[in-house]
Amino acid sequence: MKLFECQSCGQLLYFQNTHCEGCGLTLGYLPDRTLLTALKPQGGDRWTTVAAPQSAVRFCANARHGACNWLVPADSGDAFCRACRLNRTIPDLDVADNLLLWQRVEAAKHRLVYSLLRLGLPLVSRFEDPEHGLAFDFLRSPEWPQAGPTVMTGHASGLVTIDVGEADAVERERHRRDMVEPYRTLLGHFRHEIGHYYWDRLVRGGVWHDAFREMFGDERQDYQQALAAHYAQGPQAGWQDTHVSSYAGSHPWEDFAETWAHYLHIVDTLETAASFGISVHPVVGRRRTIDTDMDFDPHEQEEFDALIAAWLPITYAVNGLNQSMGQPDLYPFVLSPTVLGKLRFVHGLIHREGTVG
Repeated sequence: MKLFECQSCGQLLYFQNTHCEGCGLTLGYLPDRTLLTALKPQGGDRWTTVAAPQSAVRFCANARHGACNWLVPADSGDAFCRACRLNRTIPDLDVADNLLLWQRVEAAKHRLVYSLLRLGLPLVSRFEDPEHGLAFDFLRSPEWPQAGPTVMTGHASGLVTIDVGEADAVERERHRRDMVEPYRTLLGHFRHEIGHYYWDRLVRGGVWHDAFREMFGDERQDYQQALAAHYAQGPQAGWQDTHVSSYAGSHPWEDFAETWAHYLHIVDTLETAASFGISVHPVVGRRRTIDTDMDFDPHEQEEFDALIAAWLPITYAVNGLNQSMGQPDLYPFVLSPTVLGKLRFVHGLIHREGTVG
């Protein structure tokens, strides 16, 4: 995620900010310009952007819930922004805690959509394209099992379902421990499930399908049986040599989705590092293999090896920083040569099927 600057006072801004701490101006995000802009009221629900004073805008309708800071053109017929138009279902906001949980879900979803737009990936809502479009259902499991079915996070034919209970840190940590996972976040859920969506959009039945099977395996093996075996018998022995996570070894579809998610982890984190001008140059050791100067845009970097050459030193540094605070590693994963080959596949797929820029 990139950093932003207030056009009025020069204050450092973050993607999620809604007001400038320096000058107090209201802020809004322009997705078509990848820009967080300071705003001045024009009257009614209309605002003028400081970045482009001739532009009149208004906030997405979900701003009234504190769930969105994105903008739409003032004369647009759309009430919702590009990110919120993807929503099909949101939680019942009359239920206690649902508003707070949904706000957290939206924060993660907006970060996802930012990345997808930056990578130039095809992104339309199901309302615009019922056959190929994307939609989100944000649902919450009932408090008592007899009150209704448990919500399962997952993807099916362009519909991504997210259990908003995962926005509760205590509940999410309980699931993480039950599933013996080293990492579990809302953003990680979004990045994983969107990998399934883009497998359908970019791989299934297309020019990449044979190469996918060579790299990840044949997805025609029974999916439900594969998952049942994974949960009953545990991960395959030696999965670390071939998969980025134990769950990735359950089925080729899950392997692709996990790999896709990690590619988004890498690119987004590297963009943050570049925005902060981070360099890694250890002061001990004669080997300079973990030096890096993060001075390029990872979304536009066509050379996969350059991404990894920057990524590994960054992970060593941030993992060390976390350990110094008594926290788990930020990135507790090993990228074996086979996993790097799978990440390279995802990189090539995105750069050839997207319009990166």
